[in-house]
Amino acid sequence: MRDVLDHNILNYWIDHVTDHEDGGYYGEIDGHDHLVPGAEKGAILNARILWAFSAAYRVTGNKEYLKAADRAKAYILDYFIDRQYGGVYWSVDAKGNPLDTKKQTYAIGFTIYGMSEYARATGDKEALKCAIALYHDIEDHAYDARNNGYIEALTREWQPISDMRLSDKDENGSRTMNTHLHIIEPYTNLYRIWKDASLEKQIRNLLQIFTTTIFHPSSYHLDLFFDDQWKGKRNIQSFGHDIEASWLLHESALTLGDSSLLTQIQPIVKEIAKAADEGLQPDGSMIYERWMDTGNIDRQRQWWVMCETIIGHINLFQYFNDAEALDIALKCWEFTKSHLIDYDHGEWHWSIDDNGVVNLKDDKAGFWKCPYHNSRMCLELIERNF
Repeated sequence: MRDVLDHNILNYWIDHVTDHEDGGYYGEIDGHDHLVPGAEKGAILNARILWAFSAAYRVTGNKEYLKAADRAKAYILDYFIDRQYGGVYWSVDAKGNPLDTKKQTYAIGFTIYGMSEYARATGDKEALKCAIALYHDIEDHAYDARNNGYIEALTREWQPISDMRLSDKDENGSRTMNTHLHIIEPYTNLYRIWKDASLEKQIRNLLQIFTTTIFHPSSYHLDLFFDDQWKGKRNIQSFGHDIEASWLLHESALTLGDSSLLTQIQPIVKEIAKAADEGLQPDGSMIYERWMDTGNIDRQRQWWVMCETIIGHINLFQYFNDAEALDIALKCWEFTKSHLIDYDHGEWHWSIDDNGVVNLKDDKAGFWKCPYHNSRMCLELIERNF
């Protein structure tokens, strides 16, 4: 894991993605490793870069990673933070000018994740202050106390917005599993360094939302899209999100340190992971998702799904003594090494298809292709004592 982290993932971002002309990191490198000049820079990409290098510095002590994290932190503070209304811009142009100024709760959550990890790694007060301020922005504007849960997106001025989707492939729901998962993730990380009572309350509330509303009690999958009253079609099973959620929800309960809460959460963790395993293939890979209304299956083997499959099953082995889960993780890692890691140019390919053809159409680095899932997989395995 350390070899892949150092010599395949993070060195690629330092050597190829650092923007020496306009600051921060380039917005896009395509699947053929060509820089896309003038590409917009996304909040998610930059926040995940900040998280990855901060976490890597915390675990390894490598000063080059701290330098890269410093760069990401400075760029976010200078260009992504909305000084007038709070929150972060969804994107800026290549020169750092605000481009899409909507307030996507998901992006604010990831900025909390990056800033809190930087503060955790360095003790930096500015990053902690920023993370806390963004937490309050979410709670003040995106939290719906009447219906519970978090609104997907708002305008720059925190007003209702018609199109709340994270991407074109998503349904236009005002509540989503994905955003709630990536709110509890940064809230848990922030709680590690800021033991605030209101923050703890909201983490507990998020766990309650997952276990009583998002978690399907008969299929054991997580439902994805909802309206304000949490009504939604149960029509997509996302195997990667299921296995990712299994260990992230467990992590939140572990971090709170409440034995009774753990007793409640642990059976659900195992049930979600078991449902995710419906996507496992004989070659060790995990397919992407299945539509229940049409029966269609997206059989892509995406890089991030492999990472979460490995961590999720290692988590089952570590905490639930599941030897079969360890075998699944190892088999998935063998598949990943053979098919997704780019040994010639660095980093990982986006995906391969059912016939083993590498996807060169989608980015090597970009709005959604970040050093987050794969570096986190490496760091999780380095840190865990199992």
